[in-house]
Amino acid sequence: MTRPLYRRVLAAALLLGAAVAVPASAATPSETTATSTTPTTTAVDVCGTARPGYARCLSRLRPGAAHKKAATATPDGAASLPAGYGPADLQSAYGLGPAIAAGGGTGMTVAVVDAYDDPTAEADLAVYRSTYGLPPCTTANGCFTKTNQSGAASPLPVANGSWAVETSLDLQAASAACPACHITLVEGDSASLPALAAAENTAVALGANAVSNSYSAAENSTTSTYASAYDHPGVAITASSGDSGYQLAAPFPADLPTVTAVGGTTLTPATSTARGWSETAWALNAKGSAAGSACSAWFDKPSWQHDTACPGRTVADVSADADPATGYAVYDTTPNPYGITPGWFIVGGTSASSPFIAGVYALAGNTGQIDDASRLYARRRHLHDISGGSVSTKGENQDCPTTSYLCTALSGYDAPTGLGSPNGTAGF
Repeated sequence: MTRPLYRRVLAAALLLGAAVAVPASAATPSETTATSTTPTTTAVDVCGTARPGYARCLSRLRPGAAHKKAATATPDGAASLPAGYGPADLQSAYGLGPAIAAGGGTGMTVAVVDAYDDPTAEADLAVYRSTYGLPPCTTANGCFTKTNQSGAASPLPVANGSWAVETSLDLQAASAACPACHITLVEGDSASLPALAAAENTAVALGANAVSNSYSAAENSTTSTYASAYDHPGVAITASSGDSGYQLAAPFPADLPTVTAVGGTTLTPATSTARGWSETAWALNAKGSAAGSACSAWFDKPSWQHDTACPGRTVADVSADADPATGYAVYDTTPNPYGITPGWFIVGGTSASSPFIAGVYALAGNTGQIDDASRLYARRRHLHDISGGSVSTKGENQDCPTTSYLCTALSGYDAPTGLGSPNGTAGF
């Protein structure tokens, strides 16, 4: 990590058409939506812009989701399933069924690090898992643990309705990928980088095999201060790549060479393919959201990453569904600040793909061999290569040509989707 690296990355960005770097405190416009129960494809930016020294969560919520008819009655007796992808959808799309049927994830723990308290986290998780026929995961049966950033059951941080949506998404996405896994929720006192770093270390100390981080802050000269909290050999640590498309200021902690940076895709059913699904990069939409991609100006390129247009660490490494238009069904009953009736939502953002990939790591059962993302690069043939979709943010002084792999999903490695998405667990 050197100042010359910063200059080389800036020069590379200028060649891509970027005029100036985005300062660490630059605002990302929040998405707004009506608060009625009418189904909509417009998504609320759950956490909004964070002030310097703090991270923002990366969930995007669609309120008022309609319900779809189920082929059979659900385990809790409901006549229909929520709209949005549930565990069966995601397990089908990513080939996880055989590993789950074989008992994958038994004895493994996925930790989720978030800010503030989600007071209904365990109850909401119970509804989600019951609705989809997943085994109970509760404090009583030893499957679920919730602590503050010091690892104690109390006192918990103050509640926050925005971060509660994030927490529910994280717990439920990890459940979808690894139903047999235990789940630990570690809540930071706030969304400050020191609090989240403390929570990260606690998650590992409590025995997590994989840790998901669905938040980011623009990298700068101070974010590297917290890098050691995300460096735990033998633990798979995932981090969201961001929801703002191509970024000149790479997202921390996804920019760290010790984590797996998780990008985002748009996942749709496709009966014409053998897989049964079609997948492209989550491309830039009218509201300016898209899978994050970036070239780090502060961290050198790791030896296992070989792309040529970025002299530093390139974000991302791997990806999964993150587009709110093809989002996950999530149940959350903590009152939110948007006036939207709590209950079932459709939620996307790379906040969804990070905990899902953490669950895949745990399902595969090889986390003791994970020090960084290098295993993925050595086993890339076991991933779905993703092509199509540009995340270039035009008109923001950071245009990126659609011909560049840094901003468009192309055959082989690209920054928005990394090496691709899971095709079973062999890549992990």
